[in-house]
Amino acid sequence: MKFGVVVFPGSNCDQDVIDALQLTTQQEVVRLWHKDHDLQNCDFIVLPGGFSYGDYLRSGAIARFSPIMQEVVKFANAGGYVWGICNGFQILTEAGLLPGALLRNTSQQFICQNVYITPENTDILPTTLLEPGKAYKIPIAHGEGRFYADQDTLKQLEDNGQIMFRYCDANGEVNEICNCNGSVLNIAGITNKNKNVFGMMPHPERAVDPELNNTDGRLMFEALLQATVQA
Repeated sequence: MKFGVVVFPGSNCDQDVIDALQLTTQQEVVRLWHKDHDLQNCDFIVLPGGFSYGDYLRSGAIARFSPIMQEVVKFANAGGYVWGICNGFQILTEAGLLPGALLRNTSQQFICQNVYITPENTDILPTTLLEPGKAYKIPIAHGEGRFYADQDTLKQLEDNGQIMFRYCDANGEVNEICNCNGSVLNIAGITNKNKNVFGMMPHPERAVDPELNNTDGRLMFEALLQATVQA
C-alpha cells in the first residue's frame, strides 16, 4: 500500500502520522502538498491534525477549499479510504465527506490530555483489530472537538453503525463524566455511510511508540493493512 499524508499551512501532526504509519505498516508514505492536484497514486489518504490556515473562520473551513481537497473528495466518492484526525476530522465535515460538525468545547478551553475511548463498532477499518468494550488511552489536543449533529443524523449514524468511537472511562464505561468536550452521545469518531471515510478527534498517532509509554493507538494503524484498494 501507499499512504499519502496531506500537509496544509498550519498542519503540525503530519510528521507524527508519517512516523506512525511507517512504524506500524512498513509501507511507503508520501507528503501531499495542499496546492497540488496529484494524489500520487496513493491507496489511502490521511488528513493530519494541526491548525490549518490558522483555524480562521472555523477549524477546517478554509482548508476545505484547498486544491488537493478537490482530489480527496473525488477519491473518497470513488470509494478510496480517507482518515481525518483532529483537524483532519474538522476538514472532512466542512467538505461534506462526513456528517455533523465540530464545535467549541463546552469548557471554551483548549484541552490537551490523555482520554479513554472505546470502539462502538469493530467493522470499521481502523477498529477491526480492537476489542469491543475495551478502553483505549489516546491523547487529545483541541479547542473545537465537540461533535454535534441533529437528531435525524444521529439516528442514521446509530442505525447504520457509523459511530466509530465514544469517550469512556478507564473501564470502558460511557458516561457524561468522561465526556471531555461535550460531544453529543460522547461521540469521538465516526465514519461515512460507505465506511471508507473516517474521522476522529483523538490522536492515535501519538500512541504507537513504546518510547512514549503508550501503544494503544498502534492497532488502529496496523488494521489499515487490511484495506482493499477500491479507488
